[in-house]
Amino acid sequence: MNILVTAFDPFGKEKTNPALEAVKLLPETIGEHTITKLEIPTVFNESVEAIKQQLKIETYDAVLAIGQAGGRFDLTPERVGINVDDARIADNKGNQPIDEVIQEDGAPAYFSLDGENAYFSTLPIKAIQNEITKNGVPASLSNTAGTFVCNHVLYQLGYLHATTFPYIQFGFIHVPFIPEQVTNKPNTPSMALDTIVKGLEAAISELSADNRDETIALGETH
Repeated sequence: MNILVTAFDPFGKEKTNPALEAVKLLPETIGEHTITKLEIPTVFNESVEAIKQQLKIETYDAVLAIGQAGGRFDLTPERVGINVDDARIADNKGNQPIDEVIQEDGAPAYFSLDGENAYFSTLPIKAIQNEITKNGVPASLSNTAGTFVCNHVLYQLGYLHATTFPYIQFGFIHVPFIPEQVTNKPNTPSMALDTIVKGLEAAISELSADNRDETIALGETH
């Protein structure tokens, strides 16, 4: 498979983004997969435009976006992106949308049951989580990608899949801070960069053309 792997530049007050640093260290091939790496801006709309431009240049079987989730302990494949931008902080261009619809022909998830309120990842997310942990890297399935640019990208990938690129699988994985980011953040979890890379390699190795997932109980009670 030909796989596009994207990662954001640093945002907030961080000088680095572990997602980007990990993606830079991924090999060019993983198993039978060929990897293309793309840095995207942590900016609403512009992030997805960068992906769309790359999709015009080359044909891909899957797009896997990687983002930072500071405060999480493990790698978290995301199940779903929702049709709302609600930014607690501004993006890297100063945009701070609040309760805004991402795509007008959808509907905000909490306003209506009509339209495309959400798009679910088409990657085998449970198999991915299982493969990551089998390789000794902590991972869990996440049911929220937030409402910042990460969720924006995941939802937009779903929209592109539904409207323009039906043959492309899509998904998103969040990664924790790396240790140098938490030296002044007491009691904040982190993960070594090489461990994150190992987990992402395991995740990508699990992708396949048939996209068959595993039946594993990974749901939450709350």
